[in-house]
Amino acid sequence: MSYAERKELYEKIEADRNSSVILHATGDRPGMESQISHGAFDYFVHHLDKIWPKNSKKITLILHTGGGDTAAAWRLINLLRIFCDDLEVIVPNRAHSAGTLISLGANRIVMTKQATLGPIDPSLTGPLSPSVPENPQQRVPVSVEAVQGYLDLARDELSIKDPGGLSQILVHLTSKVHPLVLGQIFRSRNQIRSLAETLLDNHDGLKKENKDRIVDFLCSDSGSHDRTINRREARALGLNIENPSQDLYNLVNNVYEDLAQEMVFRRRFDPMVELQGRPTVQFSCPRALVESVDGGSTQLQRRGTIKLLATHHNPGPGMPQVVVSGTEVAITFDGWEQL
Repeated sequence: MSYAERKELYEKIEADRNSSVILHATGDRPGMESQISHGAFDYFVHHLDKIWPKNSKKITLILHTGGGDTAAAWRLINLLRIFCDDLEVIVPNRAHSAGTLISLGANRIVMTKQATLGPIDPSLTGPLSPSVPENPQQRVPVSVEAVQGYLDLARDELSIKDPGGLSQILVHLTSKVHPLVLGQIFRSRNQIRSLAETLLDNHDGLKKENKDRIVDFLCSDSGSHDRTINRREARALGLNIENPSQDLYNLVNNVYEDLAQEMVFRRRFDPMVELQGRPTVQFSCPRALVESVDGGSTQLQRRGTIKLLATHHNPGPGMPQVVVSGTEVAITFDGWEQL
């Protein structure tokens, strides 16, 4: 399928929901992953400007993502709410981390049987983050809740109460994680709770006691950032969750299956496999999409060239040479474009 065929599905979903549809999908393909980022903002504006004259009352956001930048998610959800009175998010498969944060800002979340949300506790990666021992240039993300869990372990589980012992715990922690990173971590921890509480004010019918429970669970009580939350659990938390009708489920599932095919969710990007025995090949992969009926398809594309490299290696005297094959990947384009 292609955008033209997905457009027909969007039109049917619009008729079913009496709304305007906009889709945002970030890539799951191993080696070609993408995340929610500030880079998509201007393209959302393009689509919303097209939608606005037709229907400024209700927008349906079809969202598929593994997460991304918290600030970008906050910016996008507030942009969407400016352009409509009623906002719903449809999750075909997953809207984790920053995707869950966006979903909290909707009036309701429509989840398929297989759809999942996830915790919203952020991780920070920057130049002061810890480095990988084998690769000092690579930085390790620092989980906000992992740091808090370390401190809780010392205080609550190991019952370290005296100031001297707690000081040693903190000194050891700062020897592994830069103090400025720790400071930013706890600022982020407070910020994400505040953002979640504010966004949940948009959720239809949400009770105050459920709001506190939702924020606690998504920010810390879930136990792991990898925890997935299905629609039954999300509804039990108090979120306004709607099950799609069978007709809507079929439409949404068809959209997701087409995305999985076009964005190659289920196959790793392997340069050797892409070559298929050829000496050189050009490749193109859509890494993120923003689409609507009136705004067309805006894609984050990566294109490039893969070349086969062959190195002759002599293992020793009297032994035949061994040919070692490798690849060279040259990126020629990596950016957004309107198709």
